[in-house]
Amino acid sequence: MLITHEREKLINAIIFFANNTKFLGKIKLFKLLYFMDFDNYKETGRSVTGLEYFAWKMGPVPVQLFEEVLMPEPDMASKVEFAEKQIRTGTMLTIKPICKFDDKHFTKRELRIMRSLAKEYSTAQAEDMVEATHLENKPWHKVFVEEGRKQQLISYDLALLKQEKDLMHEAISERNEFVNHFK
Repeated sequence: MLITHEREKLINAIIFFANNTKFLGKIKLFKLLYFMDFDNYKETGRSVTGLEYFAWKMGPVPVQLFEEVLMPEPDMASKVEFAEKQIRTGTMLTIKPICKFDDKHFTKRELRIMRSLAKEYSTAQAEDMVEATHLENKPWHKVFVEEGRKQQLISYDLALLKQEKDLMHEAISERNEFVNHFK
């Protein structure tokens, strides 16, 4: 049986970004996770967290996590604290790690992607993150603007260029055959 550790990776990615970026609220977190998952998919055909992202007005949203931050499951609540904080424009959900980052389930590639994103968006504000996800020819833009499919699922395949899709689907198919062989 193949164990993916997606849940552990999700929780530890939240801890990593909370420790390695400033101004980390819900919006910025969702965008960092989106970039991490889609960048990794583009390179490997797999997301890191297993989250699905939907095309909302402010950008890609992992609805499952959006709902969970209101009442975190025990495994997340024991490692990450979510709290509302007053800011000049209203309130912001803050994210505070309760334990240390654990990299044992991440690949070198996943860690490289996370470090790169943390460096690139270290001091970015939520508005900057929204703008970065709204760029033309990016997955959110294709679904929300070009196709007009508001609130709909953003396919990971949209991270791939047309010429890359066939090659990636072939690699994914081979990986799935390999995994199924050991089930």
